[in-house]
Amino acid sequence: MDLKMLAFDFGASSGRAILGTFDGRKINLSEVHRFSNDPVEVNGNLHWDVLRLFHEIKQGILKTVLQGHDELSSIGIDTWGVDFGLLDRDGNLIGNPYHYRDKRTDGMIDEACRIVSREEIYRQTGIQFMWFNTLYQLLSMKIKNSPALENASTLLFMPDLFNYFLTGVKSTEYSIASTSQLLNPVTGTWAFELMEKLDIPKHIFTDIVKSGTVIGKLSPDIAKELRVASMPVVSVASHDTGSAVAAVPASGEDYVYISCGTWSLLGVELPRPIITDKSMAFDFTNEGGVNNTTRFLKNIMGLWLIQECRRQWQREGENLSFAELEQMAKEAKPFEMFIDPDHHTFAPPGDMPNRIREFCRNTSQPVPETKGEIMMCIYQSLALKYRFTIERIEDILERNLPVIHMVGGGIKDKFLSRLTANATGRLVIAGPVEATALGNIAVQAMALKEIGSLAEAREIIKSSVPTEEYEPQEKDVWDAAYEKFRNVMDRVRQ
Repeated sequence: MDLKMLAFDFGASSGRAILGTFDGRKINLSEVHRFSNDPVEVNGNLHWDVLRLFHEIKQGILKTVLQGHDELSSIGIDTWGVDFGLLDRDGNLIGNPYHYRDKRTDGMIDEACRIVSREEIYRQTGIQFMWFNTLYQLLSMKIKNSPALENASTLLFMPDLFNYFLTGVKSTEYSIASTSQLLNPVTGTWAFELMEKLDIPKHIFTDIVKSGTVIGKLSPDIAKELRVASMPVVSVASHDTGSAVAAVPASGEDYVYISCGTWSLLGVELPRPIITDKSMAFDFTNEGGVNNTTRFLKNIMGLWLIQECRRQWQREGENLSFAELEQMAKEAKPFEMFIDPDHHTFAPPGDMPNRIREFCRNTSQPVPETKGEIMMCIYQSLALKYRFTIERIEDILERNLPVIHMVGGGIKDKFLSRLTANATGRLVIAGPVEATALGNIAVQAMALKEIGSLAEAREIIKSSVPTEEYEPQEKDVWDAAYEKFRNVMDRVRQ
């Protein structure tokens, strides 16, 4: 009989319940339930709408069973990293968890580095300095004497919080913990020494479990409410990028992956972390993966730039599809202007088109006026930032990486995949689109002993979904464009 597992995947704008069916050779996916996942602004702060989202998880389970899949073998949940909820001593949630784009972490990196040097923070955690990391969220709460933090007994990251709501078990999965900048990737344990220096309470952190741990079963109350049988809940690679990387259909070591969506996560999978002066200078991160591997990567602002432009134009009364925006880009003149996708001005939500114009104006470039020019600027800048980042990884590893595996929803945009091959001069293998859900399901199957290893899981995924290859073209043209892009990057740093 086919094994049936349910994956919940929370993205930047929506969440989904996806049924995975494994017949011993292939994994088939079907979407059972989709729901919005919008941050809610209250009193000037952004929050997760956590109770509604938990309601949607229950609806996803119920819909799956009502469709005739009452023999579910397990459930697994993944979300983005860094965000968390706090529980009081009775196990009750204290307030609504904050969303990582909330402004409360403004200036907190500098504040942390006034207490502990940047070098020491990186030495203890090996994590890229991102303004939204859990470290800076907690430091902000500590500095403001947050009553929630003072009364907290337990911290649970978002997938662990949902798991707790389902099972009553409090635990922290390794891949999600590794996004916090509060974990030591060498020892695999919490960086308590760093917490002490920053006066972050240590007692709120739970034991860490490996990706693919069965942490418990659906509680009797939940099972009774939904009229379903209890079933195992698996703490998968619960950071969504951890699940996506687990689904990269690659073999060998000479490749990089790009998990492409709102963010572009670009890196390599390694057996151990790299924490050196050079990796710190290049601001690379060491996050945890399945089988205690290290995802050595860089967070790059991804399709957020296009998404925010589209939202702005919608506010102005033009409801353009992503396909229409892609076509406008193709019709624009290439190589006219570039941005650094990771410039701090592009991080908050708001009027992205005018921010891009202002960036180009401030860097003495032509200013994009049409929507197509803005789109072309974004597409080409992203592709060239990928090249810039890959070259730095090769510098650190001292070896060539000739193949790029692009996975995730962003590869539906074939134009970006094509530009990435051209800009980097490397073969791009695009697929699967549903990498996160496939990785989530595969790790559940590994936890249930139905798949023996990560390598076996990748071979199964490779035979389950198609991929598309893009050979690089126009090398000389893109080499010249890269020099222009590097000059813009240099101007920004000056």
